[in-house]
Amino acid sequence: MKLLLVNSCRARISEPWLKRWLAGLSRQLAKQGLVDPQFAKKEVVVVLVNRSEIQRLNRLYRKKNYPTDILSFAGADADSAGELILCMPVIRAQAKETGLGARGELGFMLIHGVLHLLGFDHMKASEKKTMFDLQEQLYAELSKRVGLVDRSRVG
Repeated sequence: MKLLLVNSCRARISEPWLKRWLAGLSRQLAKQGLVDPQFAKKEVVVVLVNRSEIQRLNRLYRKKNYPTDILSFAGADADSAGELILCMPVIRAQAKETGLGARGELGFMLIHGVLHLLGFDHMKASEKKTMFDLQEQLYAELSKRVGLVDRSRVG
């Protein structure tokens, strides 16, 4: 997937790592037959926002008045995979609970969001198990293959 990053909250994030993570995710999804190999050519917009903005969007689109970690929006045209809006302050707080670290939690949420863009959901128990099992498996694979370290800064 091609990345268009919009960092409206000035979160410290590595764009090279994000690109590698999303490219790795695209490869794994294709390998499992979940997407067409052409999916790798689609653009995903990743927008990083603060708590008040994600709460406003969550209220507007989901009728839920609290800050959430991620919102996913379908692409507007054939070249777009969609848009993922992430709240780094919420993701950092969750990272403390999960023990994944901020980069790990961000990677996990990116997988979660892309699965939503592909039509996966977790409203029903059967859907939840399917989606979350796949999410865990993809995370384990990407953690091993792509890693959680920004290699562009090592050296």
